[in-house]
Amino acid sequence: MRRWWQYFGTAMRFALLEQVRNRLALVIVVVFVPVWTTLAFEVVTRVPVRFYVRPAGSSVTMGGNVLTQITGALQALALIVGFMMFVATARSAPFDRRLALAGYPRLCLGLAKISSLVLVAAAVAAYAAAWMRLFWQPQQTLFFAAGLFTGALIYGGIGIVLAAVLRSELAGMFLVIMISFIDLLLQNPISNRDAASDILRYLPAYGAMQSAVTAGALHLAPWSSLLLGAGWAVATATAGMTAFAMRTRSHQATPRLIPADENGSLDDVETVVAAGSRAPS
Repeated sequence: MRRWWQYFGTAMRFALLEQVRNRLALVIVVVFVPVWTTLAFEVVTRVPVRFYVRPAGSSVTMGGNVLTQITGALQALALIVGFMMFVATARSAPFDRRLALAGYPRLCLGLAKISSLVLVAAAVAAYAAAWMRLFWQPQQTLFFAAGLFTGALIYGGIGIVLAAVLRSELAGMFLVIMISFIDLLLQNPISNRDAASDILRYLPAYGAMQSAVTAGALHLAPWSSLLLGAGWAVATATAGMTAFAMRTRSHQATPRLIPADENGSLDDVETVVAAGSRAPS
């Protein structure tokens, strides 16, 4: 068990390094989130808009700019986290495959990616929620941030799945943009008069949007919406893990456990990668 945690710790370290090395994504996080949410709040009409809140079974009235800011924040998080996970998973694919061929537990590699997704989604959601508090005060800040968090998790999982089936970063980014655009555009009553339609319940970010709006406007805990969003997050993460396992699977290579030194620590990963690169693919 101790060695398993050592494997996981090593995989987690490399997964986080992949995120830190994506400088474009970090710049987008720091700049795009505040710029987009600020423009949404300041430019969009402040005329009150009715939004159907399913956890309460009734509609609430919010300023159009506030509602658009929530939608924009969710879309920004979907784009950023989805893109970050897509790029990190796609770029690390050869490295992960060498480790898997060398006998490195694929479960550790997959769980490390999911864990890095959780950390990235939590950090970006907290950042967005903190920035939006400068403009208006959600009724329940923690639940509001949780709604943003689930939306980021969902599209991070989608990014992992896309990385397993696409080779082009441009194609991955385009699909994340289009899916999130359609998803959240249809839920905004400013752009869709039938935003209360029951069909929208099947959209990926529906639970996240309902959670964020409910927590922002009411003192009602949106547990049902959070669970729906968590269900989508688990589903996309599971699909991502499955796609990752299939991509690193090899029917020809004979698995070899990575050796440990006399102190029980992992050997140099570069040595393992070099050995794995000579294995048949």
